[in-house]
Amino acid sequence: MSQPRKIQIRWILIFWMFIVSAIAYLDRVNISITGQAIAKEFNLSNVELGWVFSAFVLGYALFQVPGGRLADRMGARSILGLGVLWWGVFTCLITFLSLETGALVVVLIAIRFCLGMGEAVVYPASNGIVASWIPSSERGIANGIIFAGVGFGAGVASPLVRYILEAYGWRWSFWGSAILGLVAGAVWFFLARDTPAQHPWISAEEKAHIEAGLPRAADSSGTKVELPWGAILGNRQILLVTLSYFTYGYAAYIFFTWFFIYLSSVRGLNLRESSYYTMLPFIAMAIGSPIGGWISDRLTKAYGKRVGRCGLAAAGIGLCAIFIALATQVASPQLASLVLAGGAGALYLAQSSFWSVTADMGGKSAGTVSGLMNMGGQIGGAVTASLTPVIANHLGWTASFLVAAGFCALGAIAWIFVDPEASLVPENRAVQERTRV
Repeated sequence: MSQPRKIQIRWILIFWMFIVSAIAYLDRVNISITGQAIAKEFNLSNVELGWVFSAFVLGYALFQVPGGRLADRMGARSILGLGVLWWGVFTCLITFLSLETGALVVVLIAIRFCLGMGEAVVYPASNGIVASWIPSSERGIANGIIFAGVGFGAGVASPLVRYILEAYGWRWSFWGSAILGLVAGAVWFFLARDTPAQHPWISAEEKAHIEAGLPRAADSSGTKVELPWGAILGNRQILLVTLSYFTYGYAAYIFFTWFFIYLSSVRGLNLRESSYYTMLPFIAMAIGSPIGGWISDRLTKAYGKRVGRCGLAAAGIGLCAIFIALATQVASPQLASLVLAGGAGALYLAQSSFWSVTADMGGKSAGTVSGLMNMGGQIGGAVTASLTPVIANHLGWTASFLVAAGFCALGAIAWIFVDPEASLVPENRAVQERTRV
């Protein structure tokens, strides 16, 4: 009789990062669904609401690098657990506000900024887990699964938050997502360890498989190889990837912040229709992310990282630019939603490439390196959250979407100049030099 397959701990951790990722995006997207109700209760204009949207993204962006550095030094397990506790508190604080609150807009902005700070640790910490637990050849699908949580969480948010909004009011949507986050964080802390060597449940076979597949100087031992800031901030490859992720974030955050309001206020769909059609881009993201990761790993094995990582990323972002531009020419709001969903799915085909490349380059400093990259993406998101209504007010919503398409085209071009085989880890550089000789 054949022996039963042993549980592979690394995929349990990746699945739970998918859960945490989904809840994190439920937390952040719920305000785009409840935004009109909040704006009506607090007498906010669209521009003021845009400031509130941007405050989260700004806090999220500015604390990517510190969050990544903390995860590298203290371990992803602890930092992510503390981050979930932090964002649960600040998710709930908004429910205590009223019209009598002094400096209401400032307080709203401060709460959302602090929520962004707490959520900033999620993906740099997850990339630290990927760098320590996942062989290089499996990083595309691993990141694809993690970031499928983005689309899943954001997609579930639309009907779930709409139901809670109509049945119980907008405040309960924030309480519900905070409770889910705290439960998921507690389970994570129980399940996770920073390295395979520290985990009591891992089999010898799985540990050997992981260690054999990790890049040199980035094995699963507890040894830290912390990169100096100059090596990270002055690296051309990381700056190019960060530039591309800025354009990626600019396009993605149109869906996370203004898409629901665009469908209901500009395209004329009612609340129920808007909530359903708002799901489409997020469903496409949830599908596109693991498919993109799987394709990336397959192409990488067959043709190398230049094609599997860079080529797929450029193609996905480039297709997104085409879809977004085409959607502006479609009269039917339903058909426009489908076309834009195609753009979101194409965008997320590229997602795993960003995180796989930074995990490979950064090694034990993957949290810091990916944090810098993600900071660029979130700055792009902060810009689109505030700039989109400004462009729409002066030039129309078509212009707002065309600007996003133009940024995507720039992001696709940047990947042409990225060398995915470059490493920031000194030991890796030495190995590469000996190999060339």
